[in-house]
Amino acid sequence: MKFGVVIFPGSNCDQDIIYVLEKIMGQQVVQLWHKDHDLQGVDFVVLPGGFSFGDYLRSGAIARFSPIMTEVINFAAKGGYVFGICNGFQILAEAGLVPGALLHNNNRKFICNNIYLKAQTSNSLITSLVDPAKALKIPIAHGEGNFFADADVLKAINDNDQVLFRYCDAGGNITAEANPNGAIENIAGVCNANRNVFGMMPHPERAADSLLANEDGLAIFESILSFVKA
Repeated sequence: MKFGVVIFPGSNCDQDIIYVLEKIMGQQVVQLWHKDHDLQGVDFVVLPGGFSFGDYLRSGAIARFSPIMTEVINFAAKGGYVFGICNGFQILAEAGLVPGALLHNNNRKFICNNIYLKAQTSNSLITSLVDPAKALKIPIAHGEGNFFADADVLKAINDNDQVLFRYCDAGGNITAEANPNGAIENIAGVCNANRNVFGMMPHPERAADSLLANEDGLAIFESILSFVKA
């Protein structure tokens, strides 16, 4: 499978995801500069975490207008798979490729910590092999990770099974205390209605290597590759 990782000025998790895809999952990866107009025939696009354009205006608001995003939007419209992690999720939301918005954390502080989350559906490419009963320990690192959607959008994404992950405690309980940033209904990740664009705030690529003593994120990458083997 050929992955394309888009790199914006300020991306700082691009090499993390490239390492996991190439060295751990054994996949082909090409680096796509934000000014490119060619996705180089990739099967799957990843928008990595970081601080694109210094998070000026709103996180992802400037990167959404980078030339490569025209190609990513067209790719997604044709059914191509796109996965945004942290800042990548923010860019997807700014581009209207996933529902909702990412607001400032409710404590108005940058949060860098290990949290727990649970998959809320098996009906998506990135969660198909994730045990819905297991609390996954995955790092977060963001200042604007507070997922928000108005009542109509929230009802639609729940009715359509578009919520991918919710924050929980180590025992798998979805509680207000387990919510690190104030996200509505503890939502940590969503997909679009067509189920080919995925966004999540936590960083599974930082929990996918035995050297880090945490491989809880591997199930997400194994889920992605499962469709190749199907």
